[in-house]
Amino acid sequence: MSADDQSRLDDGRIRHLELIQTIVARMGNNSFLIKGWSLTVTGALLAYAVGNDKGSVALVSFLPVLAFWLLDGYFLYQERLFRRLYDRVRRQDTSVEPFEMKVAPGREEAGVLRAAVSPTLSGFYGGLVLALVFALLFVL
Repeated sequence: MSADDQSRLDDGRIRHLELIQTIVARMGNNSFLIKGWSLTVTGALLAYAVGNDKGSVALVSFLPVLAFWLLDGYFLYQERLFRRLYDRVRRQDTSVEPFEMKVAPGREEAGVLRAAVSPTLSGFYGGLVLALVFALLFVL
């Protein structure tokens, strides 16, 4: 392989790594936005439930928290898969084709539920669940 071919290969690999980095950054941004929406929706439902003595609204408030928690877990799961792909491309794994975005080889090591119970997500959404429990006790 000539030096020019090697240079093009390295440029292609660098571009591939940049594409993967962009996807990982987008996943992180989506996770950040979901956390913001979950706080907003939960806060609004809690304010309404406590202000109007509506225990049923406080009970229903658990559904959006659970939905946001799982969605955030899904984005963290996807982010982890793309990080594994990044590592495989970085190490010049021959099983990865140039500009391939298949993350299937990393799926056996991770899962959505495993990502959802990670310390960061459990701490954040666990805090929201605790706030809902206290609000429910206050309303009832």
